[in-house]
Amino acid sequence: MGRDLLNVDYGAGGVTTHFRSRPLGDDLHSETMILNMGPAHPATHGTVRLVAELSGEKILDADVEVGYLHRGFEKMCEHVDYNQVMPYTDRLNYVSPIINNVGWCLTVEKLLGITVPKRCQYIRVLLSEMSRVSDHLTCLGASAMELGAFTVMLYLIQAREYMWELIEEVTGARLTISYCRVGGLKADLPDGFADKVRKACQGVRAHLANADRLLSRNRIFLDRMCNVAPITREEAIAYSLSGPIGRASGFNYDVRKAFPYSSYEEFEFEVPLGSKGDNFDRFHVRLLEMEQSMRIIEQALDNMPDGPINVEDPHIVLEPKDRVYSSIDGMINHFELVIRGIEPPQGDVYLPVEGGNGELGFYAVSDGSGRPYKLHVRAPSFIHMGVMRKMLLGANIADVVPIFGMINMIGGECDR
Repeated sequence: MGRDLLNVDYGAGGVTTHFRSRPLGDDLHSETMILNMGPAHPATHGTVRLVAELSGEKILDADVEVGYLHRGFEKMCEHVDYNQVMPYTDRLNYVSPIINNVGWCLTVEKLLGITVPKRCQYIRVLLSEMSRVSDHLTCLGASAMELGAFTVMLYLIQAREYMWELIEEVTGARLTISYCRVGGLKADLPDGFADKVRKACQGVRAHLANADRLLSRNRIFLDRMCNVAPITREEAIAYSLSGPIGRASGFNYDVRKAFPYSSYEEFEFEVPLGSKGDNFDRFHVRLLEMEQSMRIIEQALDNMPDGPINVEDPHIVLEPKDRVYSSIDGMINHFELVIRGIEPPQGDVYLPVEGGNGELGFYAVSDGSGRPYKLHVRAPSFIHMGVMRKMLLGANIADVVPIFGMINMIGGECDR
C-alpha cells in the first residue's frame, strides 16, 4: 500500500500533512516516499515548496506551493502615486524589468487617454526586446547549468552581460531600472548607442550559436528534455498558458501580434511555435524567439524617429528643472505633480503586454485621486505554476529541476 498526499494544514500547532493509503500498482512491496523540495533549495529559486510522492524515482503525485515571497505588491501600490509604482513593477520580473515598466505606463496612459510620442514608443520597444533577450538567456543558461552543461551557462550569461551593460548605460541600473515614466521616459538614449547595440547583437548571436551546437544535437541533453512533461495545445489553452510555454505547445498567441502596443504593428517578426509541447520545445522556442527579438531591435534602430520622448502636459510629466527654477508656473506645476500625483479620471482598465514569460497584464481602478484605488497584476509565472503538478505526474525525480527550469518561474510575479 502507498500513501496519497491529500492536503497540508497550517495550524497553530505547525504543519500537518494528510495522506491516504492506496496500492502502489507495481511490484514494489513498500510504501511510497514523501520528498520535500524547497522552499530553500538552489533549484527552486528560494520561493517554491514541492511535496512529491515517490514510488522509487517515479512521481505519483505532487503538491506545488508558491507564495513564500510575501511583499504584497498589489496592496503596496495602493499607497503610492502612479509613478511611484514603477520601482515595484521592477521587482515583479527582475530579469526583464523594462517590460514591466512599459506595461504599467501603458495601463495608466490608457486611463488618461493619452499616447506618448513615437520616439518614446520605439525606445520602449527597443529596450523591451533587449530585456526579453536577457530574460531568455538567463532561463536557458541556468537550466543548462542545472543539467550539467556549465559551459553553455558561461556562454549565455556572457551574452546577457552584453545586453545588461547597455541597459545600464541607458537607465543607470542593471536590474531594478525604474526607467519608464507615465507619459514618457526618464531620459533619451545616449550618443552612439545604436552602434553598441548592433555590436552586442553580434556577440549574442555568436554565443547562441555556440550553445546551440553544444545542446541541440547533444544526446544527453535530448534524452533529458525530449518527451518530458508534454502539454498539448488544448491543455495549454485550458491552463491559460501564454508566452514561450504556450507557444511551445502550438498555441499561436503573442500579445505583440494579437493586441499591438507601442507601434509593434510596424515591426516585422515571426512567432516561433513548437509541436510536442515538451521541455525541448520550450527550450527551442526561447532560442528562436531571441533571434526574432534581435530582428525587432535592429528595425527599431534603423527606423528610430526623432522628436520628444515625453508628452507635453505639466499635469502628467514633470517640468524641466531649469523651468522649475526660473518660472513661477513651472514651480507650481512641479509642486502640484509631486504632492498630488497624476490624477486620471475615474474608471478601470486592463492592458496586457508580452512579458518574458507570457501575457503580463495590469488591471487598474482609478477613483480620480493621485493613487490607484485598486490594482491587480496578471503575472504569467503565477498562472504557469498552476500546470506544474500536471507536468510532474509520471515524471522521474530527476525531471523536476528541468521541468521547473523551463517554466522559468520568477518569484516576484508569484507574490500575493
